[in-house]
Amino acid sequence: MSDSPAPVEIPLRAAATVMLVRDGSDGLEVFMLRRNPRSEFVPGQFVFPGGAVDPVDREDPGLEAVCVGLDDAAASQRMNVDHGGLAFWVAAVRECFEEAGVLLARRGSDHISFDGPATADRFSGLRASVYDGELRLAQMCADEGLVLDLDELRYVSHWVTPIGPTRRFDTRFFVAHAPDEQEPLHDGAETVESTWIRPADAFAQHAEDKFKMIFPTLVNLEPLRNVDTVDELLAWADNLGEIPEILPALRVNPDGTIATLMPDDDGYKEALANPPSTGSTP
Repeated sequence: MSDSPAPVEIPLRAAATVMLVRDGSDGLEVFMLRRNPRSEFVPGQFVFPGGAVDPVDREDPGLEAVCVGLDDAAASQRMNVDHGGLAFWVAAVRECFEEAGVLLARRGSDHISFDGPATADRFSGLRASVYDGELRLAQMCADEGLVLDLDELRYVSHWVTPIGPTRRFDTRFFVAHAPDEQEPLHDGAETVESTWIRPADAFAQHAEDKFKMIFPTLVNLEPLRNVDTVDELLAWADNLGEIPEILPALRVNPDGTIATLMPDDDGYKEALANPPSTGSTP
């Protein structure tokens, strides 16, 4: 029997992540950001735009008026929660705007375009204001005559951070077709580099230690390797059934390295019942 102390229970934070995709000249491409190497959370790793669900994503009374394509009842049913499911979609749109500068919204029947310098500059300022908390996303949409186009987001995956890390998230993954007339860009603070990349190239560079990605990013990127176009990917997403919750487990190997086990892996139940001490990372 181990004499090591029991791991500290770290509360889960709800989060949402968006895999922005487009049709490239050589096939499907996904937009990825490299986190600041000085960050306390996954420093230097390439990730998708995303982050924690904020209280304003749940409680802003102006949100319902600017959301189209989905209400809380339908979103909650899709998320398999009693209520509050819409907040994940709203957080996904907000984080995508804050971290990548892409706004999944439309004015009337047209997707919002940043094709003119004046418009691009204005929305760059609005992006900063939303990021800083000076402007609510719902208020920005009301001011600009926009609605959040939640039909653009497909919910595809549900991941819970394993016991061990000092930050744990209950994360919903989405895919969305990037608007043609908006150019994504990292924010220069939380993220310091950005790129469009073919999933196969991301895996190849990761194998060479040139494109670092954490385990959940790798696993959620995997289905994108098997499709060639955005339409094909969205069709795949539309045909998904119930989305299972995935809770990996961490195991400390004899050499001190950390292995991440999936529910179907040998040793998963034992690893789940005997998690490493808080602070371990996959």
